Amino acid sequence: MVDQFQDKVVIVTGASAGIGRATALAFAVRGARVVVSDINEEKGRQVVQEIVANEGTAIFVKADVSREADVQHLVERAVEAFGGLHFAVNNAGIEGTPAPTGECSAENWARTLAVNLTGVWLCMKYQLPHLLAAGGGAIINVSSIAGLKGIAAMPAYTASKHGVVGLTKTAALDYATQNVRVNAICPAAIDTEMIQRFCGGDQQAMAGMHAMQPIGRMGTSEEVADAALFLCTDQARFLTGVILPVDGGVMAG
Repeated sequence: MVDQFQDKVVIVTGASAGIGRATALAFAVRGARVVVSDINEEKGRQVVQEIVANEGTAIFVKADVSREADVQHLVERAVEAFGGLHFAVNNAGIEGTPAPTGECSAENWARTLAVNLTGVWLCMKYQLPHLLAAGGGAIINVSSIAGLKGIAAMPAYTASKHGVVGLTKTAALDYATQNVRVNAICPAAIDTEMIQRFCGGDQQAMAGMHAMQPIGRMGTSEEVADAALFLCTDQARFLTGVILPVDGGVMAG
């Protein structure tokens, strides 16, 4: 049986590490032609090399998703290289600088929303015409449990991820009759470089990240990638506007 992703084209942003890397690798294993995008060119090209070494197909395109010209070039390059676009996982994001709401700097606020929210909108703005031209497809936006609940001392990050949830629902409604599905995933604490950076090497903080999930551990990037891929499959063809926690039970409490 031929995999339904065989020879389909997918863009994955923030794909040099963590969830993005795992997602790019998972699509490639299933036969997709993957456009790996990130601001980190060295690590992004390493992901491409890993895909090619495993007989997959991928290219790297450097892009800062907060910059419209970069996003436009990213999508145009994907279509130029592979002839179309069928899926996108808009994963690029930053955690920003933690601080109570009244102490959050204007610079941190602006940059965090520019990457995490405006970046998702810009990606969809340029991806959607090509999905429509292909006859349909699916977009997965990566939000967070911070898009579903408040996170103390993370006002910009929390606002940006709530924004991704609302934007996803609106886009889902806008294209529901045009065979384009738009969903979001909301990971909890996932054992990635971002979490390690956030914890600053503090083993007690890392233990706390494991303990916050009722399941008793942090998730893996591969588990989040599995959720993203599922939402792109035909088995999820009746799902659009879904905001899916990938959280080991955090939102159940």
